[in-house]
Amino acid sequence: MYKYLFQRIKSILPKISETEIIALKSGGVSIDREIFKGKIDYKHLYNSATLKKLTRYEKDFVASTDKLLELFGQEKLYPDTKIYEKLKYLGTNGYLSMIIDTKYNGNRVSVTTQSKILSKISSYNPSLGVVTMVPNSLGPGELIQHYGTELQKNHYLPLLSDGTFIPCFGLTGPNNGSDAVGSIDQGIVELVDGKIKIKITLNKRYITLAPVSNLMGIAFQLTDPNHLLECKKTGITLALIEKQHFPNLCNTYHDPNNSGFPNGTIKGTIHIEPEQVIGGENKIGEGWKMLMECLAVGRGVSLPATANGSSKYITYAIMNYINLRKQFNMKIGDMEAVREKFVDMYLNTWIIHSSVQFTNHILDSGSTPSVVTAIMKQQTTERARNVLNHGMDIYAGSAICVGENNFFTKFYNASPVGITVEGSNTLTRGLIIFGQGLNKSHPYIFPIFESIQKNDISAFRTNFNAMFSDITANYLLLFCPPQFMLNSKDIEMRLDYATLKFSLLSNFIALLGGKIKSKQMLSGNMSDILSNIYLGYSLLWYHHHYLNNNHKLLKEQSMLYLLNEIEVKTNLIIDNYPIQSMKWLLYPLRSKVSSLCLENKNHLYKYILNNEELTNIIKEDIYYKGTVVEKMEHIKNLDSNSQEYKNIYDDIIRVGEYKIK
Repeated sequence: MYKYLFQRIKSILPKISETEIIALKSGGVSIDREIFKGKIDYKHLYNSATLKKLTRYEKDFVASTDKLLELFGQEKLYPDTKIYEKLKYLGTNGYLSMIIDTKYNGNRVSVTTQSKILSKISSYNPSLGVVTMVPNSLGPGELIQHYGTELQKNHYLPLLSDGTFIPCFGLTGPNNGSDAVGSIDQGIVELVDGKIKIKITLNKRYITLAPVSNLMGIAFQLTDPNHLLECKKTGITLALIEKQHFPNLCNTYHDPNNSGFPNGTIKGTIHIEPEQVIGGENKIGEGWKMLMECLAVGRGVSLPATANGSSKYITYAIMNYINLRKQFNMKIGDMEAVREKFVDMYLNTWIIHSSVQFTNHILDSGSTPSVVTAIMKQQTTERARNVLNHGMDIYAGSAICVGENNFFTKFYNASPVGITVEGSNTLTRGLIIFGQGLNKSHPYIFPIFESIQKNDISAFRTNFNAMFSDITANYLLLFCPPQFMLNSKDIEMRLDYATLKFSLLSNFIALLGGKIKSKQMLSGNMSDILSNIYLGYSLLWYHHHYLNNNHKLLKEQSMLYLLNEIEVKTNLIIDNYPIQSMKWLLYPLRSKVSSLCLENKNHLYKYILNNEELTNIIKEDIYYKGTVVEKMEHIKNLDSNSQEYKNIYDDIIRVGEYKIK
């Protein structure tokens, strides 16, 4: 029987490239493994001993960001002749070296601290947020620290720390965007004047900081046709280039939606020494592995932090605005049409906030879960875009006319950038989150794949039996659930039940084998279910640890917001399952979708307005000194019949006006 199953499963397995296998082996797993198993370990989830608090230095460093923002203001950083002066300030004051160890003069702080700083900067000046984010994410600094030779570490890291070197990393080109290594630039080993050199033809674009960078990391496909290298290795390789030696590589720049940060190209043919490879000659051919191992952390920190900052700023601003702006002789916040949009904004912002806190905790604990960070990148940027769009609808004319009181345009321009970079959200959702999760987070599928690759029937039997046993046990729970799962009114139990169903449904989707890659609508909806489950446990974790399970109404409404989508999409997957002969087995997984109570939105709206603790959390990690939001705060303390109130009110609702030329 096992021989038949072995051959049958082998026949449906997709072809997995070497780069895909490296990606699957890189990074780690966390709660995503438990979700695929169908049961969460609450003892571990609610273990307070694992929580880390910010040190006094970290708290002071976060607080110092206010001075930075007051100094820099809201002006775009690029193009601007003062950008090098500003970059040096960032370096000197520790903002460019938050991932570099102190022994290299770095300012290494926790992931939570990085996230708080990036959230605050991005809430006020998105272009500054990008410039600060890049050196602290995937790039030369992190790669050198993890894989560089001692010589490279000792030379480059101190100079990266103080802003002497401004890094960028050249990966994508005209023919490889989300497919980062699809048509990568080529390098060839050759003899030049009797010395071994690597000739590289570069055509990189969408490279953030490239126009101002003087230390470029580059990725290329290395070949050695004449077998000149002593190590005898080839493949994707990473190297360092100092701009002073190749001044003509960066001559053009892009303007990403007028969002005001340096972005551009690296073009030209150059020769470099093998010693310029990150990690030296022995690391030739290991570039993709190095990138995948480093990507897991950066992807889960930077963009979610910017989404957190922008969403909180917009939500807090609109919360103030709808309670002073009048139309039809009433505050617009008293209109249910406005409340409906605002509550949706608030719930998405709360979900982003909770998931950022939870993910920072996971990363600070030392885990590097690549599937979780992919979820965070896609979900937080998409939800932040929803917050932005609803907020613009409410702010209306003030949101579309450029002027002093328009805080939307800078976020509106920056939002598509976060959606696009580090892999398009469309492909992250359709291919990566569930596809990689199935192979990496699932406890048995990749071990079964490896056993088939190695032709190891014994290992295959062990993993197959374990998987079959888990599936059978979980399937039986559908018909004989424990008492705690029967109480459908308890949202935590509904989430547990949804997790159980997702685990089972994942195994049925896995039977599609290699077809999963082309069934991207199925895969995308499975990604949504997985993502919402993760976000749901983030909410439970956050409310348990930081709110002592208070604010039950907010927790319940946030969870219901996620659960309804989970249940709708679970039914959608079952209805569209393509293996007709097995479809009947999925019917017990169908959910009875409950209608949301619209009146609860009115209750939640009033609860939010009257809760100072929640307001302070939304204000956390944002900066608005000197903005229209500060005026909105101030006017609340004035007599609405006073002249001062009327003057400030008129100032708040004023839109930009310009002389006709």
